[in-house]
This record gives sequence, C-alpha cells and structure tokens, in this order.
Amino acid sequence: MSVNDSNAPASGPASKQPVSIPSDALIIVPVRNTVLFPGVVFPITIGRPQSVAAAQQAVREQRQIGLLLQRDPEVNEPGPDDLYRIGTLANIVRYITGPDETHHVVCQGVQRIRVLDFLPGTPFLAARVLHIPEPTASSPEIEAHFLNLQRQAIEAAELLPQAPQELIAMLQGTTSPSTLADLATSYMDIKPQEKQEILETVDLALRMDKVSRHLAERIEVLRLSAEIGKQTKATFDERQREAILREQMATIQRQLGEGDGKAQEVAELNEAITRAKMPPEAESQARKEVRRYERMPEAAGEAGMVRSYLDWLIELPWSLPEEKLIDIAGARRILDEDHYGLEKIKSRIVEYLAVRKLAPQGKAPILCFVGPPGVGKTSLGQSIARAMQRPFVRVSLGGLHDEAEIRGHRRTYIGALPGNIIQAIKKAGARNCVMMLDEIDKMGRGIQGDPSAAMLEVLDPEQNATFRDNYLGVPFDLSRVVFVATANMLDSIPGPLLDRMEIISLAGYTEDEKLEIAQRYLVRRQLEANGLKAEQVEIDADALRLIIKGYTREAGVRSLEREIGKAFRNVAVQVAEGSASRVALTTKDIADVLGQPRFESEIAMRTSVPGVATGLAWTPVGGDILFIEATRTSGKGALILTGQLGEVMRESVQAALTLVKSRAAQLGIDPALFEKSDIHVHVPAGATPKDGPSAGVAMFTALTSLLTDRTVRSDTAMTGEISLRGLVLPVGGIKEKVVAAAAAGLTRVMLPARNRRDFDDIPLTAREKLEFIWLERVDDAIAAALEAKAAPATAA
Repeated sequence: MSVNDSNAPASGPASKQPVSIPSDALIIVPVRNTVLFPGVVFPITIGRPQSVAAAQQAVREQRQIGLLLQRDPEVNEPGPDDLYRIGTLANIVRYITGPDETHHVVCQGVQRIRVLDFLPGTPFLAARVLHIPEPTASSPEIEAHFLNLQRQAIEAAELLPQAPQELIAMLQGTTSPSTLADLATSYMDIKPQEKQEILETVDLALRMDKVSRHLAERIEVLRLSAEIGKQTKATFDERQREAILREQMATIQRQLGEGDGKAQEVAELNEAITRAKMPPEAESQARKEVRRYERMPEAAGEAGMVRSYLDWLIELPWSLPEEKLIDIAGARRILDEDHYGLEKIKSRIVEYLAVRKLAPQGKAPILCFVGPPGVGKTSLGQSIARAMQRPFVRVSLGGLHDEAEIRGHRRTYIGALPGNIIQAIKKAGARNCVMMLDEIDKMGRGIQGDPSAAMLEVLDPEQNATFRDNYLGVPFDLSRVVFVATANMLDSIPGPLLDRMEIISLAGYTEDEKLEIAQRYLVRRQLEANGLKAEQVEIDADALRLIIKGYTREAGVRSLEREIGKAFRNVAVQVAEGSASRVALTTKDIADVLGQPRFESEIAMRTSVPGVATGLAWTPVGGDILFIEATRTSGKGALILTGQLGEVMRESVQAALTLVKSRAAQLGIDPALFEKSDIHVHVPAGATPKDGPSAGVAMFTALTSLLTDRTVRSDTAMTGEISLRGLVLPVGGIKEKVVAAAAAGLTRVMLPARNRRDFDDIPLTAREKLEFIWLERVDDAIAAALEAKAAPATAA
C-alpha cells in the first residue's frame, strides 16, 4: 500500500544544490493520510517539490527522516502549524524514481519523536526533535493486555478476506507489547486521526487499551460482513438446489407415469376458467395463457407474471348475477332514513331507480352530485346501493394524474396491475355494482397522460360495454355498473366528460336543516363513537343551535359533527372518572367545553353609514356574505381597489362607477365631485381572493350611497351583474346565496328578475324568512335599497 503526499508531479528540486542541515536537526517529510509506526515498513509516494528535495538530500547524506501527519490533507504546502508535533523517525530503505517521474520511498519506522522547534530559512522542513523511548516496564496488567490484544489481532486478521499468512505469523511471533500494539494499529482500517492518537499515546497500558477497543469494533463489523456474505450465498445455493430437486422430482414422476404438480395446477386453472363463464374472447385469451404457462419452467421469471394475469381473469365477475327487483317505496324509505331534506335530489334518485326498474337493459344516465364538502354526496351513493340491493364500491379519483390508474398498466411492466375501475369491480364481486367515482373534479394531468380522457370511455353508455383495460387486454362490460360521481366544483371538469353526466346540485344546509340533521343522525353517531349511551348525556336544541352559529361556518355538517364529538368527549371523561353518571349539555356549558365562540354574526359587522352595501357571494363551500365599502377622499379622480379583487370584479367596479357617472344628474350628484375626489372601494377579508361579476349591483349601490350620502338598508343584501345600460343580469348560486342571507339574519334580498327560475330551488325555511325584491334595472335597486336622505338639522 502506498500513500501519495501530493497530487502534483515533482519537477526541478533534484537538480538543486544540497543545503546544509545541522547534524542535530532532522529532515521532516509531511504526509497526508498515513501514520508510520515504529518497526513497520511502509511505501510512501511523494510528489511535492519540497518533499522530493528533502528525501533526496536524506538519501545522499544517509540521514534519517521524520514523518509527520498533516492536520488537513487538503493543504498543498503545509507549514509548521499544519502538522502534528508527534511523528515517527524513519530510515529510508529504498528510493525509487518511476518512469512517469513519480518518486517513491520505502521507509522503516524506528522511534517516536516530538518536534521541539522548526529551523527557519531551509528549502524544506527541518526541525530539532526529542526522541521518545519505548516503555519497557512489565507487569501482570501489561501481560494480560498483551495476550488479549494478540488474540484480537489474530482474529481480525483471520476475518479479513484474502489476508496474507505472513501477517498472521508475524502477529503470532511478536513478543513485545509495544511492537504488537503498533503493528496491529498500522494494519487496522481506521481513520488517520485515530492512528495519530494512538501514536501520541506513550503510556503502554493506555495505548494497548485504545488499540483493543478499535479492534473489537472492527472484529464485530467483519463478523457481520462475513455472516451476511454466508447468508447471501446460502440463499443462492438453496434456490439452485430447489430448482434441481424440482426438476428431478418432475422427471421421476414422468417416469412413474404420475401427473406432476404443474399438470395438476394447469388442470385447476382450466377448471376455474370454465367456472368463470368468460365471454369467448376473454376465455380464448385465458386458455392461450394457460398453455404458455404449462410450457414454462417454474423458475422462469415470467411464470409468476402469467399466473398473476390468469388469477385476475379468473377472479373477475364476468357473469351477470340475478338482479333483485327494485322496491320504489323501500327506496324512498331508505333515502328518508339516511338523509334529511334534499327533497328534489331524493325525487330525482327515485325517478332514476324507477327507470332502472322498468328498463334494466336501458342506458341509464351517469349521475354526478355537485356541492360543497359535507352535504352528503358520498352517502347518497351508498343509499342508492342499499335501495338497489347491490354491492357498493368507492373509487377515489382525487389527485390522479396517470392514465394507467384508470386503464391499467401493460403486462410487460414489472408490478403491472389493472386500473382502479377493474380493481373496484373485483373488490365488489359483481358486474352490476354501484360504483362511486369520488372527487371527479380533482383529477390532474401529468406526463403519463390525462386520466379524465380515459374516463370518457368509462362513463359513455355507448362505449363502456367494451371497455378495454391495458392489463387485461380483453374487453370488459361496464354497461351494467351504476356509476355515481361526486364533485365540489364543475369548473375543473373537462367539457366532454361533463357532457356525459347528469349534474345534480346539492346546496348547503340551512340552520334549521343542520339542527334536524344533528338531532337525527350526528348526536347518535357521536354517542356510539365515544362509547356513551343516550341516558348518560343529553344535549338540547339551543346548545346545538349555538354550536351551529358560533363554532362552525360551513355548507355541510362535518365540522358540526366534530364539535359535537368534542363536547361528548368532555362528558366521556366525567363518566369514565365516575364524577358524573348523567350530563345535560345546555348553552351555558358549551363555552366551557368548546371555548368561546369562534364566529360572530355578520349582523354585528353591518353599520348604517353611506358607502357600505351588503352583497352575496358563492364559494366552493356554500354561500357567504360580502361587504362592499366605498369612501371618498380629496384627489384627482382616481379609483383605488383593494381586497384581493380578481380581474372580473375589478371590471365590475369600473363599470359601476361609469354607470354612476352617467346617471349623476338623475341621482343628484355634482359631476365636479368626480374630478375633485379619489374613490376607494374595499372588500373586507383582504386575505381571501375574490372574483366574479355578481357583485355589480352591490358595487353600484355602495357608490351611489357614498356619493348621495344616503345609507343602504342594513337588513338588505343583493346580488346581480350590471351592464352599462343599467340592466341587472342573472347570476349563479342563487340558492346558496339566499341560504347564507337567511343564516346571517337578513330579512330582505334583492335578486335579478331573470333569476326567478331559481326561486323553487330555495329552501322553504329560507323563503319564509326573507322578502324578495326582483330587479330589472339598477334604478329598482336604488329605490329598494337606499334610505331617504336625512333632513338637515334646523336652528331652534
């Protein structure tokens, strides 16, 4: 083994004149990554000009050299501060210059040395040193250390792969404890800094103890490495042995005229294919794969892939089970048991089931339930499955970005599987199952293809009778599967896919509906979840209403159920501790259990000042109240918009201001006011992005209120898009917006007259609470929303 002390080739120094080094000084050669111990012969490659010059002068003058380890091996020109102070005195046994101008010295360690001081002004390092004699004291402790160390060193050498016998003989023949410690350290695979630490340890007992600890660690590593190697070889040998034995067993069975295990397995596969009642094309493919499998040796890697493919073909439900008659009255009862409200949705589901009952072979539409989270979309699919008495299976499509998740992988890939559709049918065990395609609006598109494009064939009644999964490679009939999809928003669903589904919208629940749902379903469910009985805890309607108003703000009831569960867990602690046997939760207890209410009523935010109007907004989680604030300051006619408004909403404000300017005379506004004022429009909740044209009426009303100094009625909210001609145009999300207005305690809503078609969708409880004002033009909005201007005060 050789250690290079530099990366640069030597050049030049050999031709320089030798310098005079005092006889009491020692030529020093720094080395990078090796430590030479006394009594050890070691080759070293030198390349730095100073090191070559030092070695050559030592050879010429037949002088010894001192080898010192560098603290940092990256330093190319080390100085005195870059070297350890304790090193090894060495004889140069041989100096060799290679044909490629490399220089090598074979050194023999003689004795430990300590540098006292370096000589200045020399072309290479030279120093006066102190020779450190080896301790010769002997004691029972030293003898015990010696015997243990010798045993460890021999064991480590024997564990080394391809260890030379000379090394083991040398360790066995060594009688000096210090020589043994240095020799074992020299050939040990540890860091140079750790070897330097042992070199610097003069005390013999302490040095042998350090070497023994390092040897113990190396022996453990070598043992584990050898054991792992043996296990790997044994596993490989066992596989070879098993393959040979299997082949011999098959040969013996053939000679005896007995059927081997493979033949029996093939017979079972053929029988299973017959029982599966596959269509002709699938059965032909399965028989072909069985014949291939029969010819394959069991050790072949492809045999497992073929067997897995055959298992999938056999286990899929190819035959159509006997369909149970749909009970329409029973379906109504199931829907009413599982869901409160949703009358129009239930009616449409009953119609769907009635058609399936009368025309089971017909091409039924694909239903898609669209609505905010927590309103019962997934549970509606489960109710449909109960009503039809069919298996229910759910496929989550959220986050899919690989077409192979729908169509499957080709069998040529390792670990290939069918797509989620075929996997779900196998899980359901029936070809006419009810399959819920959850979160169909959250599929993505990646470099592996577009899964929404693959869904086009799945959801097309004209094509899905011959759906071809890439893994199966044969058509599978999906026409009898009842597909039900769910989504939160329609915007992200591609048009062709949306066209294949019938959209059924589910709006958010009103406060009264949430109360009924909580009393009928959520309380009972949370009692079971928390191990409580109905006689142990009671929660009254007022407490539930407080939770709905003060602790949740959602269209569905998921957060409401969580808060009820939180309250019941508090009761469960009291019951488990034995401090209470029955707890009645009232409004007074809710704050102690759930903390102070997190949401305040929007009524508290409404103030009757000019320039403030209440709008209605639609969000993915239901309707919401939107406040439009406008104020005027001295300026030059600038329009300032804040509140994270989107481009469409910014244009709505500009259109509203232009409309106000065009009607200034009619509204009694001084036209000069626009030139001398800056108008600032702000929509609170500035951290939430807002966009859409439906706040146009509210924007116009707020600006008119500001400039005419007339307040907007605080009990009124409005929605609608405006045109520059002053028309009020229809908008979407009417049901959600009106429900939000009713929940906020408003009593009047102003809606576009062309949205009268949506009136029937509004829940009856919301209709009873609100007065509806239908707007044809913005003049109708001003007349209905603005209060009369306060008369100026007169002097007494």
